[in-house]
Amino acid sequence: MTRLTRFALPLLASVSVLSMSAAYAEPSQELIDAAKAEGSLTTIALPHSWCGYGAVIDGFKAKYGLSVNELNPNAGSADELEAIKANKGNTGPQAPDVIDVGLSFGPAAKEQGLLQPYKVSTWDSIPTDAKDEDGYWYGDYYGVLAFGVNSDIFPDAPTSFADLMNGTYANSVAIPGDPRTGNSTMMTVYAAGLAQGGKAGADALNKGIAYFKGLKDSGNYVPVNGTSQTLAQGTTPIYFDWDYNLLAMRDKLDGNPPVDVVVPSDSVVAGVYVQAISAYAPHPNAAKLWMEYLYSDEGQTLWLAGYCHPIRFNEMATRGVIPQDLLDKLPSAENYAKAVFPTLAQQADAKAAVAENWGKDMGIE
Repeated sequence: MTRLTRFALPLLASVSVLSMSAAYAEPSQELIDAAKAEGSLTTIALPHSWCGYGAVIDGFKAKYGLSVNELNPNAGSADELEAIKANKGNTGPQAPDVIDVGLSFGPAAKEQGLLQPYKVSTWDSIPTDAKDEDGYWYGDYYGVLAFGVNSDIFPDAPTSFADLMNGTYANSVAIPGDPRTGNSTMMTVYAAGLAQGGKAGADALNKGIAYFKGLKDSGNYVPVNGTSQTLAQGTTPIYFDWDYNLLAMRDKLDGNPPVDVVVPSDSVVAGVYVQAISAYAPHPNAAKLWMEYLYSDEGQTLWLAGYCHPIRFNEMATRGVIPQDLLDKLPSAENYAKAVFPTLAQQADAKAAVAENWGKDMGIE
């Protein structure tokens, strides 16, 4: 099986193989000089442990010699948009140049006039359905929902949502929080519903609630927030999260205990984040150069090293430029080919359904 066959994803199906010149495009010297004249870049909401951002920021600084002013690493997507609004006339250090937000926030920010368009040199290798056609926002990386398994307790890890219903996993399965307030948890319920044959949108979410109610009635579901600590202690030896968070946790635990990260074979749901440049960026050229770096082979590979699938993954795999050691660290690689990417409308329908039905159906209102 070739590397492209193993890792091709539905989202990327329309991407054509680029010419070598397009694939290796570099920012112009004019842009580099203009960015260096500005001298710095202001980011927001980029914790160094998230998707390998520490290495990404260091790589950008080393390559171009710009300083990076990092605002509020733990901010959420809504906070990022508010930071742009609050600093429209501010050219000081509190005004973000760039944002990294959840998929729904890209179109919302464009509609509110908070973004400026820019198409990076590798624009054509970003899937059409993961970017704004005018360049106001574009997908940067994605993760898929998976579950971590404490291998000391379960040496033979389950491989699917169906497996988790087995009595072997009594008092073992948890999710990170309340799906009414957390997107990754809501999408876990959504993924469970797809595994039960649910149709995209509210139907999948409601079938997912039915699945977790069944898991609770069987005694397998643990009604606490799953964390790396509860997994390591065995309180919740199985819990769901994005694959990049689980893989980072696995590495941090370093075998104490050993952890398997499983992408369920019967339902693979992906979530995309997007990049954008503030319409009021004090350092617009530095912001453009930052985007060029993020969407270069180098930047995309650094995200993968942080276990976030870069949006140009398939195009890079076609050219064989992804280091094999990074590919070898990914779990259940063949299951990535089954990934589905819920649309904004489908996610909105699911959010409404979980708000209406999770509490009453799970008996926790």
